[in-house]
Amino acid sequence: MLIAERPSPNFDERRCRKPVDLVVLHYTGMRSAEDALRRLTDPEAKVSAHYVIDEDGSLIRLVSEEARAWHAGMAFWRGVRDVNARSIGIELVNPGHEFGYRPFPDAQIATLVELLAGIKARHNIPSAGFVGHSDVAPQRKEDPGELFPWARLAKAGFGLWPSADFRASPHAPELRPGMNSGAVLDLQVALDRIGYGIEGSGMFDPMTESAVRAFQRHWRPARIDGIADPETTSLIHHIAQRA
Repeated sequence: MLIAERPSPNFDERRCRKPVDLVVLHYTGMRSAEDALRRLTDPEAKVSAHYVIDEDGSLIRLVSEEARAWHAGMAFWRGVRDVNARSIGIELVNPGHEFGYRPFPDAQIATLVELLAGIKARHNIPSAGFVGHSDVAPQRKEDPGELFPWARLAKAGFGLWPSADFRASPHAPELRPGMNSGAVLDLQVALDRIGYGIEGSGMFDPMTESAVRAFQRHWRPARIDGIADPETTSLIHHIAQRA
């Protein structure tokens, strides 16, 4: 791959004995690619990523994969609290929800798929190890957002996706914030198995609502409301079985 270099000073050592097993995908959420690159290389900003992919498909490396880039912030996934230490961070140029969120161009996603193939091979990352920033930080983030083509990535081997024969269960309940029940506990256990790190209290609390919203943004983007309607509930249990 043709990779341009724009080194960022914002990195440190991976002080973790366990190997890289996650890729976290972001959007830049700024007005232009240059604005994003300036911020990601500004020592005062204290943020970075390993790679940036522009909308025309051009690829820029900011931090070596051997180093710990500062992209995820306070995050959690499948027992991992220092997500930066275990992950590769990739920023996709997109203005995001604040500045005019729009679909990701084919050229950008084609470069991403090629990049992910190399990362997966180098680090032996499992298919379940490709997630969004909103997955690892559901109470703070919503990127790469509901327009991101997760199904296309999953088809290429990067991420989980429902099986072709998935159907919502006719017996699945609708679960809402404030409810307290065994069905909510089952939902929390399934969310935790996927990776969201939900405490199994049986109470549909704000953290559970945030996780459901993040799940919908990734796996059921047609409606993102934090309510576990029967389709969402069925999907959560289905993906948990595949995790």
